[in-house]
Amino acid sequence: MAFHVILMLFLAGIAGGMISSIVGGAAVVTYPALIAAGIPPLTATTCNLTAAVPGTLFAALSDRKQLPPFDRAFTGMVFASMIGAGLGAALLLATPERLFEVLVPILLGFATVLFAYAQRIGTWLRDRAAERGRDIEFSVTSLKMLLPVSFYGGYFGAGVGVLLLGVMSVATGGDYRSANVVKNLVTSLNSGAAAAIFIAKGSVIWPQTLALAAGTMVGGVAGAWLARSIPRAVMRFAVVVVGALLTILFARRYWF
Repeated sequence: MAFHVILMLFLAGIAGGMISSIVGGAAVVTYPALIAAGIPPLTATTCNLTAAVPGTLFAALSDRKQLPPFDRAFTGMVFASMIGAGLGAALLLATPERLFEVLVPILLGFATVLFAYAQRIGTWLRDRAAERGRDIEFSVTSLKMLLPVSFYGGYFGAGVGVLLLGVMSVATGGDYRSANVVKNLVTSLNSGAAAAIFIAKGSVIWPQTLALAAGTMVGGVAGAWLARSIPRAVMRFAVVVVGALLTILFARRYWF
């Protein structure tokens, strides 16, 4: 692998790690970088999800005091969420390459819309919980919201951080910092479950994945620190613009 490809993936990993740990959505940057490195779309997804594991885990551990107690309810919820991600990963491997190419612009566009309306999604989730007269806590009661999100995360992953942040914001009563740390932890574990399936099936190309993963670790730690001060609106605006442009470019590439 050429040095300029390694450098490109490493820098994309730094940017993606920072975005992921602050608001979610690293795939909008890291996935196109893998495509640019010459990896087919479906394989790029398996490499991207695998590379995301260390960055989000480091981001969660760097602010671990904000994590909830690891009691039976919380660990049970996380374990079930990992199963959902594993099922999504299995479906990805069963998807024909050409079909996935057609789906790429749709998935990227969906992720971009999630970024654009992230705040409204979080507010809607909290309002729904309030209308029912009870909060959604870290327990098995969260699974009806968390499992579909985890399944999507194992299948493609782009934008899953926004959905997870919305779910976790409900459980933390709107406390962004706590919700963000839990989101990073759950994202890393879900990505790890999906990655285990990809690795077992030999669907990961390691040189490119490791170069990207190294960058996500640096970006994840830096992003966790910046998350305490950087305006989320600024980061979200940049991600939405990039995501919209990439959706158009991939639509032209795979549809026309």
